Amino acid sequence: MARVLVAMSGGVDSSVAAALLVEAGHDVTGVTLKLWGGEGESRCCSVVDVEDARRVAAQLDIPHYVFNFADEFERRVVAPYVDAYSEGRTPNPCVECNRTMKWGRLLERAVETGFDRIATGHHARIVETPDGHALLRGRDPEKDQSYVLYMLGRSELSRTLLPVGALTKQQVRSRAKRLGLRTADKSDSQDTCFVSRAGRSAFIAARVGSIPGPIVDTTGTVLGKHGGIHEFTVGQRRGLGVAVGERRYVVEVDAETATVTVGECGSLLRDEVRISDLDFVAGRPVDGARVLAQMRAHGAAVPARLERDLVRFDSPQPRVAPGQVVALYDGDRVIGGGVAA
Repeated sequence: MARVLVAMSGGVDSSVAAALLVEAGHDVTGVTLKLWGGEGESRCCSVVDVEDARRVAAQLDIPHYVFNFADEFERRVVAPYVDAYSEGRTPNPCVECNRTMKWGRLLERAVETGFDRIATGHHARIVETPDGHALLRGRDPEKDQSYVLYMLGRSELSRTLLPVGALTKQQVRSRAKRLGLRTADKSDSQDTCFVSRAGRSAFIAARVGSIPGPIVDTTGTVLGKHGGIHEFTVGQRRGLGVAVGERRYVVEVDAETATVTVGECGSLLRDEVRISDLDFVAGRPVDGARVLAQMRAHGAAVPARLERDLVRFDSPQPRVAPGQVVALYDGDRVIGGGVAA
């Protein structure tokens, strides 16, 4: 049995993860990460969440602590998120939070204080193979979170436990109810946790301001004006602020000129996407390897080939927004991934 430091967010998944570890006989300690010290009405690190985690830990008779990583979260997750939108890119803050906070600072602290493993409530699976640890999709396809863990290598996987990855969400809630955990019926967090209820646009505008600009079609004809490029992302259909009688989608966001280009659905289609900052679980596959490419957290994975830093689709796909994660799979096994250029 191992000494395990389990990240307890105050939600049902991490609560059950902690319970399963206790049942398995591990020496378990719970910790809640205080990541956000900003707007009080955001949905991140609330007093309620910390209290829920503390109460669950008490039910399980395990120690519970709070680690304050707020300054680093601001510097390594929130600031890059704001910068990305103000530069016309679409970031995934959950990926950077996992990379820098949970498998960054938390794992470092766990090692420093003598823990053998860290654990979280992510819906993904870690298995041991003859070649080393592998990361697989979670058992519940609707809740699978392997997409936001694509950057984990074998070193991190060897020190990680994901206890609920083999369960469906319904099974997680059923287990929580049987144990009488206070989080059994707690709703899942949605959207970007640190953004206040006023929304993304207001959050970013309050930090960096807004630069208005034109909305044009693919021929360059001006259709209207917008209040700031941070209000848009490639592929967006709703809230464009123009009425042209037929559906239009954002196909380009040009930060230099503050221009947003919209077009018909067909103008979004691409045969490939170039990706940067590539990470692989167990080393780069051979050039031209067949992969399944997933471009959204809960999107369908599509057949493709990986050629150096290009993912070439078997059939045209809607353009991937610059800054968005492209995760690569071999069946259910995560190969790695990167960020759309």
